[in-house]
Amino acid sequence: MEPTLLNIVLILAFAMLLLAFGLSFIRMIKGPTVSDRIVAMDLIASITMGFILVYSVLINKAMYFDIVIIISLVSFIGTVAISTYLKQKK
Repeated sequence: MEPTLLNIVLILAFAMLLLAFGLSFIRMIKGPTVSDRIVAMDLIASITMGFILVYSVLINKAMYFDIVIIISLVSFIGTVAISTYLKQKK
């Protein structure tokens, strides 16, 4: 595998996504409020979608885009459901 510009960009994208995942995981664990934890979980879902999209560009297959759409729908519905539950609880 020769180091082309695309490969370097993809490696940098993986590294930045990994850093973002670690920071948001720390926020999810240490979050002072439940709202911070919900936002961190939503961000982790978005970062996971980023990992899948970068990987699909790396292997040059578009079939993983469907998985990203499903994850985004489930993440959105889960975030709305948890927010509604917390709103009713107060």
